[in-house]
Amino acid sequence: MKNKFIIILISALFSFNFGFTKVPSTLTAYFSEKEFNSFFPQRNKFFSYNSFAKAISEMSLIKIKIEKRGDWIYKITRTDKRNNKETVIRIDKDWNEAWAKAKPYSNSIIDYADFSASKDIHINKKELAALFAHIAHETRNGVNNKYNDGLMLSHELDTNANYVVANVSYPAFAGKKYYGRGPIQLSYNSNYGFASDCIFGDKSILLKNPSLAGTNAVAAFETAIYFWMTPQGIKPSAHDVITGKWKPTAAEIQKGYKPGFGMTINIVNGALECNKGNEMPAMKDRIGFYQYFLKKFGLTDTNCYCDCAKMEPYPG
Repeated sequence: MKNKFIIILISALFSFNFGFTKVPSTLTAYFSEKEFNSFFPQRNKFFSYNSFAKAISEMSLIKIKIEKRGDWIYKITRTDKRNNKETVIRIDKDWNEAWAKAKPYSNSIIDYADFSASKDIHINKKELAALFAHIAHETRNGVNNKYNDGLMLSHELDTNANYVVANVSYPAFAGKKYYGRGPIQLSYNSNYGFASDCIFGDKSILLKNPSLAGTNAVAAFETAIYFWMTPQGIKPSAHDVITGKWKPTAAEIQKGYKPGFGMTINIVNGALECNKGNEMPAMKDRIGFYQYFLKKFGLTDTNCYCDCAKMEPYPG
């Protein structure tokens, strides 16, 4: 998209400290600020190129180890790479119970520096196209099929609903509303708390002040990167799906699960958009944005399983 000189120049700019921590990958070299603005021509200026770059930089300094017993009993350890300090940020009360220890154990390491940072530039651009497709759809407020209206809303239009659910690990603070905020429209106290644990190492930051995800641009982009990179419950991460790291089991194949953009739709909003046929409007809009951003990055996804029309949604 840019010649070699421009790529080197942008990379050099981000190697200096202009109030940012150095970005450890060439991510921001894939597109300039001018190009980012052209991707989202009607965007709210709250969503800036520099805020996105800083969010990537800050998240790259975090690594998470998620250990599970069964599907829902968690122990999470967060590593701050600036000092290599490891902190257990969550350990469910049943973790050490004998019956819990008898359940199947699994673990995964999420290094947020891996976001669009593989050795294959095409995979990285494909991941950016997929993420941009979702955040554009989630925050659009314009005319269908023009694909020029992403990143317009910093929070969902209806702010009356509380989006509060019973959750032992991440209980809601009294009087707080957890409606969708940020590029990925983070919703519900359970998701705010999990995100806050991973991003800040303290669940109470976003639980106590959920508006931060819609008023601080860096934090807003961090919630999007967190959501994209972090598997939750029985869902894989969208990152692992779009980069080809995730492979469906035989049981998942029976549910219609296939690697590709359609699977990321199932992860983001499957309950409302998947297994509803090929004409589901929201699903089609996400796919349209994906094709739009692929073209912007000079890519095609010829073997894409782009839809989730016949995929069984995840529960919950």
